[in-house]
Amino acid sequence: MINCSLIMNHSTESLDTGVKPYHCDICGKSFSQSRQLSTHQHVHTVEKPYHCDICGKSFSLNCSLTTHIFFHRGQKPYHCNICGKSFSQNNHLTKHICTHTGEKPYHCDICGISFSQSSHLKTHKRTHTGEKPYHCDICGKSFSCSCHLTKHKHTHTGEKPYHCDICGKSFSQHSNLTKHNRIHTGEKPYHCDMCGKSFSENSSLTRHRCIHTGEKLHHCDICGKSFSRSGHLTTHQHIHTGEKPYHCDICGKSFSQQGHLRAHMSIHTQV
Repeated sequence: MINCSLIMNHSTESLDTGVKPYHCDICGKSFSQSRQLSTHQHVHTVEKPYHCDICGKSFSLNCSLTTHIFFHRGQKPYHCNICGKSFSQNNHLTKHICTHTGEKPYHCDICGISFSQSSHLKTHKRTHTGEKPYHCDICGKSFSCSCHLTKHKHTHTGEKPYHCDICGKSFSQHSNLTKHNRIHTGEKPYHCDMCGKSFSENSSLTRHRCIHTGEKLHHCDICGKSFSRSGHLTTHQHIHTGEKPYHCDICGKSFSQQGHLRAHMSIHTQV
C-alpha cells in the first residue's frame, strides 16, 4: 500500500524548480517526485482497492477515499487563513490561496502568459495546438477541457445536478448556482476600481466599466457598428436579418426590438 503521509511529507520537494524528471511510460505525464509517479501509475493499473460505501466509487489510495467522503458529507476541513473560505480537498485550498497571493508560477513557453495552476496552463496550451481531446459521445462535438464537455452533455440530458439549498432551484452548471446564490446572500464580490460600485457577476462589472471607458467591445460583422453590450448588438443585427422575434399577443404584429413592441402595446391599452 502507498503511505499518503509520506507523499504529503515529501510534497514540497522540487516544487520551487518546476523540474519534472519522472515520466509515465504509458501516458507521458511528468512529475517532480518519483513517489508522485508511483501514485499516478495506479490510474493505468486499475488497482483501486478502496471503495465508497455511499456511491460505490473506487480509489487507489485510502486518503483519496477519505477526501471523497468529505464530498458526500459536505465536510470542508481545509480552511483559508486569509479569507476563511473552506474546502473539501487540500489541493483546492492550495489553488485558492493563489487568488490572494497573485502567484502565477506556470508559464506558457509559446506566448508567455502565466497561470496560477498547472492544469490551467495545460488547457491554455491547447489554444495554440488546437487539441480538443474530449469528445461528446452523443453529438461528436470536441472540447479542449473536460469540464466544458461535462457542461455540454447537460444540454443533451437536461440534467441539473446543482441545487440551491435555500430555494431549491436547480442548475446544469456549478458556476450558475454560485451566481444564483448571490441573490440570497447579497454578495457582490466584483468591484469597479473607478467608482467603487459592486456587482454580483464579473460580466456585469465588465459591462459597467464601458460606461467609464466608452469602450464598445461588440462589433457588427455586417456594417461594423459597435456596441457596449452584446444584447444591444443582437438587437441591432435584427435590422440586417429582418428577424422580428417580439410578437404582440393581441394582434399578432411582430417587431425587431422589444422597445418597439412595448410602444405598440400602448395602442391596445388606450381607452
